[in-house]
Amino acid sequence: MMDAIRIRRMRFWGRHGVTEAERANPQEIEVDAELVLDCSRAARSDRLDDAVDYHAAYRLCERVVTERSFALLEALADECLNELMRDARVERATVRVRKPGLLDGATPEVELSRARPRG
Repeated sequence: MMDAIRIRRMRFWGRHGVTEAERANPQEIEVDAELVLDCSRAARSDRLDDAVDYHAAYRLCERVVTERSFALLEALADECLNELMRDARVERATVRVRKPGLLDGATPEVELSRARPRG
């Protein structure tokens, strides 16, 4: 059985969108991340060295959103996933990316998931 670390409602400002006008000014981007892994070692030791540091995961997503620019939310979510999956302990990850207030109050959201190949 696998455990999960979830980081919800991360809020950053980034320049993402299909048009130049969308990218002209930073917009609020919300990100949720779920990392599926075995947390038993960290639970037993109570040591950060044995855990996936959720603060570091937050900073990875923050850098992707604030320092890069993508036309599509799909590409933004994919890059967040790529960064989070660099930690070999993460077996699966899901990232949700939202652009609140973009569509007259409606919020578009993209969800992508990746799993490490077994074997």
